[in-house]
Amino acid sequence: MVFAASSLVLVAVLWWATAGALDRQLAAAIRADAVALTERWRDAGATGLAEAIGERIALDVSNDAIYLLLDRQGQRLAGNLEAWPVSAHSDGIFSRASVARDGVPADARFLRRDLTAGGETWRLLVGRDESERLQLRLVLTEGVVWSLGASMLIAFAGAALIRRALERRLEPTFRTATGIAAGDMSRRVPISGRGDEFDRLGQGMNSMLDRIETLMQGVRGVSDAIAHDLRTPIARARSKLEESLSVASTEQELRAAVEQGIADLDNISRIFRALLRIAEAEAGARRAAFAGFDLPAVLADAAEFYQAAAEAREQLLETDLPASLPMVGDRDLLLQAVANLLDNAVKFTPDGGKVLLAARRLEDGAIEILVTDSGPGLPPQDQSRAGERFFRADQSRNTPGSGLGLSLARAVAQLHGGELELADAMPGADPPGLAVRLLLPGSD
Repeated sequence: MVFAASSLVLVAVLWWATAGALDRQLAAAIRADAVALTERWRDAGATGLAEAIGERIALDVSNDAIYLLLDRQGQRLAGNLEAWPVSAHSDGIFSRASVARDGVPADARFLRRDLTAGGETWRLLVGRDESERLQLRLVLTEGVVWSLGASMLIAFAGAALIRRALERRLEPTFRTATGIAAGDMSRRVPISGRGDEFDRLGQGMNSMLDRIETLMQGVRGVSDAIAHDLRTPIARARSKLEESLSVASTEQELRAAVEQGIADLDNISRIFRALLRIAEAEAGARRAAFAGFDLPAVLADAAEFYQAAAEAREQLLETDLPASLPMVGDRDLLLQAVANLLDNAVKFTPDGGKVLLAARRLEDGAIEILVTDSGPGLPPQDQSRAGERFFRADQSRNTPGSGLGLSLARAVAQLHGGELELADAMPGADPPGLAVRLLLPGSD
């Protein structure tokens, strides 16, 4: 419709510039001739006007001029028109009529002027034979109509072709969406490699589907992990409570069993709270809590909290923090993430070892939070899985914990648009230690 409307406007402009220009040119010529003859009437009267009309007829090479001058009695004084046209009934108004000029019928356009002197009126008719112009105008009009018809045909044919082309390009996307709706999460939109809008749409949909599949796998993983990892402490708490009912002979033994059951249930509650925080971070539900704060103060609080635990094991907990490092984010979640990293570092570093907490702004403006330790570290195959929920390396099976600390740290990093990286703190050394980098986008 836009193309058709544009064609219509173009054709209208062309017609106005051709056939319309001919009409305007003819009207201007008649009006100028009538003004000149009116001036001659004022200067020389009816006699001079009749002579001027005769001269114009004699000099009319194209033989298209039409003149008629009638006196006050309606008698013809000059001109090449045999009779006064009926349609010429108003002074100063253009009209058209088929007239007989020198015995030959012609399509004419003329202008009437009433000349008054001494209370009497002479009528002057000035016109042009426009038969040839009308033929030319008809030819132009036919050409314009045919052109408009062709433009409309091209417009609707082009619209149909574009529609079919769009349907062909969108068909893979439609099939993929239909497959996904039917439950086949492995379907992806094929990319043509053209790099156009449809490829970008397909890439966006594929990224979205990859993210959805990852989240669904995470949900399934959490469900499986809860079924396996929480079943044991729940069963153990229940068993101890049942045993205390049947075996405990004193109030103190019964109280000890109840306290142990409460401790087991508290541990289960902590696991559920950690899972809830991870889910909130991954879903972006905590973005509303983003605000500006100074990062070194938060990191100093976390280091101070774990300083006592490190000293109890004769460990050296050092910090390398700038005086100020402003950023925008969720202060509480970042504090919890760093606390989890420090808790792991202190837990797995042997007595007399060293733990370092550092932060700095990189050259590209990003913020790096680094926690290193001198513990046993992680093998490369375990480093890639360390952020999974409930994952625990073989050497940490006997160490208290739920395997959710790094999962929460990774979720917090993703919430802030950053990432969590693990590497050996001292490559080649034995033990190599572990370095955990929390990379966050910077802010002014």
